Amino acid sequence: MGTLFAESGAIISAFFSNDAWMISEAMRGDGVWLLGFVVTLLGATAVLAVYRFVPLIDRHLERSVMVWTYLIIGAIIFVEVFRRFILNEQVPWSTTLPPFLFLIMTWFGCSYNVRLRTHLAFNEFRMNLPRGGQMFCLALDAVLWLVFCWVVVVTSTKVAANSAANFQIMLGTDDVLQWWFLVTVPISFVLMAARVLENLIEDIGNYRSDSPLIVQAVIGAD
Repeated sequence: MGTLFAESGAIISAFFSNDAWMISEAMRGDGVWLLGFVVTLLGATAVLAVYRFVPLIDRHLERSVMVWTYLIIGAIIFVEVFRRFILNEQVPWSTTLPPFLFLIMTWFGCSYNVRLRTHLAFNEFRMNLPRGGQMFCLALDAVLWLVFCWVVVVTSTKVAANSAANFQIMLGTDDVLQWWFLVTVPISFVLMAARVLENLIEDIGNYRSDSPLIVQAVIGAD
């Protein structure tokens, strides 16, 4: 256990050094999992506090990111198809930037849909369970989602750190680094963990007040 704390401390020191290579090397040990667990929970708690104090962010953050990235992707594709087939010219990054924007749109959208509970949950089955069984399923959902977020936060951060350490540049550009986009993956999963906690708190409140625990989710509902 002492080794895990020591490795976690080394990662924190590497982050304060602002050296991508040191960060990438420090994250090779098992301590990254302990630190990642703490960061996921504390980050989710901090985001949840922001949602509570600024409801506007709670309602519109993920949706705004999804809509704007989608519009930018569509605009790039429309303009560059016109330029390629009409003007016989094309910006080199027009085929490499949209996939990174799609990455951002996808995972922020996943966080939003976790909040809406539009993921696969077998609600028809759960509605036939007693309240205790329903609450157990919802609590199990929360645990599994938090573990999933923890794993992705750790692994995607390692990928982003490795990309930064190797100065990977987005194809078609001279100075746009890939890690600028890759780092949005762990950020979006911290947001997702916050949504999981938000749902769990809501479920516990409903259980205590004898309110319905499970309702049919609708994609696009508010």
